[in-house]
Amino acid sequence: MRSSDLPLFPPIEPRRAGMMQVDDIHTLYWEESGRPDGVPVLFLHGGPGGGTSPAHRRFFDPAHYRIVMFDQRGAGKSTPLGEYRNNTTQLLIQDIERLRELLGIERWLLFGGSWGSTLALAYGQAHPARCLGFILRGIFLCTPAEIDWFMHGMRWFFPEVHEAFVAPIPPAERPDLLQAYCRRLFSEDPAVYLPAARSWSRYEAACLFLLPDPEVVDDWSDDDASLGIGRLEAHYFRHQGFFEPDELIAGLGRIRHLPAFIVQGRYDVVCPPATAHRLHAAWPGSRLRIVGDAGHSAFEPGTAHALVAATEQFRRHGAFPETDRPGAADL
Repeated sequence: MRSSDLPLFPPIEPRRAGMMQVDDIHTLYWEESGRPDGVPVLFLHGGPGGGTSPAHRRFFDPAHYRIVMFDQRGAGKSTPLGEYRNNTTQLLIQDIERLRELLGIERWLLFGGSWGSTLALAYGQAHPARCLGFILRGIFLCTPAEIDWFMHGMRWFFPEVHEAFVAPIPPAERPDLLQAYCRRLFSEDPAVYLPAARSWSRYEAACLFLLPDPEVVDDWSDDDASLGIGRLEAHYFRHQGFFEPDELIAGLGRIRHLPAFIVQGRYDVVCPPATAHRLHAAWPGSRLRIVGDAGHSAFEPGTAHALVAATEQFRRHGAFPETDRPGAADL
């Protein structure tokens, strides 16, 4: 389903945009839209390497929010595309702080899905005083078990998709599928890394929705999109997100006092609900909303509705209702 058919705010254009050089290699695209003096909200895209799109602005009421988006290192309009050198979670956190200071923002709401939820948690734990709260979707904590699930476990639900993902890899290399893909994705030969990137990206895209969307698979097969997603996801996976074991759960004490709304598709195969449930259990003040008819994508009707409801709740009250008890609620 395209974003034009979803319960989102009308399309808007950025008020201003720019490029921010962060080192000798990377220059990042950023943009602002909505109300100049509104409540600042930072949208953090997924992937890593997924980039932002105009549809992402539409989760927020532009009459209330100052909407900030940027493409992380190696993603979207940031340059160089697919660059994995000087690309770590810690450097992304520094980039967010540099952008905050550039825009003169004191505190902002963090909104992120999938890898965006990972980065939101990591940034929040590094800079809790800069955060107003969190709206998180499709939770990913970048643990070895979650990475193994992505590489191997999704075959239990999408066997034909996983079979196509594995097919380019010789049988002798298949026991360590991540390293096999890394050898190809980090080659300097486009004839080697581009097919690998397309295969990786198509694999993920085919598993995003409860009802697969062939148009999204085609979009993600574009050379630019697939290079950012394939290379950077593999890069972060092989380094386990540049985290210590279970770092994001261990660090929740730094942000547990802040409001948090978690949206999770019941049939999310990319980031299964057990991770969202675990985060919620470790963060008693958070609210978890399970969407009963959704997979991983933010652009499924129930998930889009829940995300907009969360931004509207924060707009009205600066917080979220008390956590559902005894368990999470299905929409």
